[in-house]
Amino acid sequence: MIHTTADGGTVEVRRVGITFDMHVRDPAGRTVATVTMSADDAYALLLDLEDLEP
Repeated sequence: MIHTTADGGTVEVRRVGITFDMHVRDPAGRTVATVTMSADDAYALLLDLEDLEP
């Protein structure tokens, strides 16, 4: 899954075996951060995001 941010960057989430990798890139495509998390942590992150006010 790839999500394009308002400023043109991207957040890519990919399953790698039993974990998820999240790659955050700036509008020029440079990697800003790479995070590896368990499936439980990824699910918890999604739940937290749903609770945010727009």
